[in-house]
Amino acid sequence: MLIRILGEGQYEMPESALAELNRLDAELESALRSPEPDVTPALDALLDFVRTNGVRPPDHEARESDVILPFADASEDDIRSMLTEEGLVPD
Repeated sequence: MLIRILGEGQYEMPESALAELNRLDAELESALRSPEPDVTPALDALLDFVRTNGVRPPDHEARESDVILPFADASEDDIRSMLTEEGLVPD
């Protein structure tokens, strides 16, 4: 699975990471639904997981991303605009 973090680049993620990606995605969605949303911790956790467990493909490889995640300092509105029915990370 190829994931793009806006403003940073792409990361190749193993399929075995999908369950954890979905869990972190659900936490981010939950933070967005709270009465006083603070998405920073959940977004940081999701992006850090991708950075830590993903492998950057060579820059010369032009491939379409399977998932696009918001940039690190995205606002609640920025994140909401990127959500689909499946969240940010499809099941």
